[in-house]
Amino acid sequence: MRKLRRVMFLKLARLVRGEKSVVPCIISIGTKVSGNIVEGDVIHIDGKLEGDVSCKELVIGASGTVNGNVEAKSLEFYGELNGKIKVENLFIAGTAKFIGDSVYKTIAIEPGAVLVGNCASNRDEDKAA
Repeated sequence: MRKLRRVMFLKLARLVRGEKSVVPCIISIGTKVSGNIVEGDVIHIDGKLEGDVSCKELVIGASGTVNGNVEAKSLEFYGELNGKIKVENLFIAGTAKFIGDSVYKTIAIEPGAVLVGNCASNRDEDKAA
């Protein structure tokens, strides 16, 4: 239910900003993709991705797994991610498992999430510029 509310909030925020509604690319449960996604808008992964992702918004569902690096404006994940993350907004759910290094502007981590690696804020870089 929380996930549905968040999706509805994101859609409403887009409408308020005057952005067009975007249909997400979905990698569904039972699907395995091998390769990089180089320019995506909204991507939702419930299956397995072996490769790097570069997009605006990425959601990794509870059954989703990504083995690769992620560069996005927004990353929200409930499943498993192994690799490096470079994002502006990072949300890690209590069901998530993350192994790797992350660089972010804002971060939210729910209790129960597993993190193994380094986390660094890049807020100072923006202030110095």
